[in-house]
Amino acid sequence: MSRRARFLEALGITAEWVPRARDDAPQAEVVSEAVAVAAPVATPVAGPVTVAAQAAAPVVEAAPAIETAIPLVPVAPVAAPVSRAPAEPSLVPAGPEPDSAQAGREAAIAAMAWPALDAAVAGCTACGLCQTRTNAVFGVGDRQAEWMLVGEAPGENEDLQGEPFVGQAGKLLDNMLGALGLARGRNVFIANVLKCRPPGNRNPEPAEVAQCEPFLRRQIALVRPRVIVVLGRFAAQSLLRTTTPIGKLRGTVHAYEGIPVVVTYHPAYLLRTLTDKARAWEDLCLAREVHDRAGAGA
Repeated sequence: MSRRARFLEALGITAEWVPRARDDAPQAEVVSEAVAVAAPVATPVAGPVTVAAQAAAPVVEAAPAIETAIPLVPVAPVAAPVSRAPAEPSLVPAGPEPDSAQAGREAAIAAMAWPALDAAVAGCTACGLCQTRTNAVFGVGDRQAEWMLVGEAPGENEDLQGEPFVGQAGKLLDNMLGALGLARGRNVFIANVLKCRPPGNRNPEPAEVAQCEPFLRRQIALVRPRVIVVLGRFAAQSLLRTTTPIGKLRGTVHAYEGIPVVVTYHPAYLLRTLTDKARAWEDLCLAREVHDRAGAGA
């Protein structure tokens, strides 16, 4: 059984169905499980915008050696698309004024070592989420890991246990990590953009992201991973400072402070949308290829 097949079986997908092309439709190449091809790397569009078209063909397990270089796409702010519907509030926080108290707070966080950072998160009262949390969720894992995963915010189970990605979504994430030879607490560090649970698991607010994001930035700087895998739309838009939909962020290698970033779906979303589990495997294949290339160039 191929590695892809074992991964899909672990995620609850026992068979894949490829729709037969219509006679009047353009002929598309069908990739068989028996054909070993490498996961394609999307080519960035011209200009500074970090949006790439999603690959049309299914992707199977990457080959051990690939000669094509992977471009790192510089992240640039992307204007929200024009729509007749009311625009959704942007999660991209505005930077603080240079001489403001927030700028001083961010500078202090940026200089913290692990013990001070952990204590600062546990005692943080910078936004209203501190009034409703049970536990602040700092993060878990190897603090010198080559892989880092970033999610959105703690949910109910995470708030109770003080650990990111527990419950059913956490079990699915552990299966995804296992397919890559990773394990929680061993060779990956897992964190969230927000360290406290929004009441009722509502979406994070821009002001909350602005207060909590400095903690994540410092965690990334301390871990110094070879690759970051971002889980879900809110985490991706916050980390990459963009309003681009997740469907257009997938399939492209982005960059955060020089570190390659791969975007995929949140495990909770995959529990509701089984058809996108195969696409999540494509994203993980891309992340593994990026990681391996980063190691080869180290």
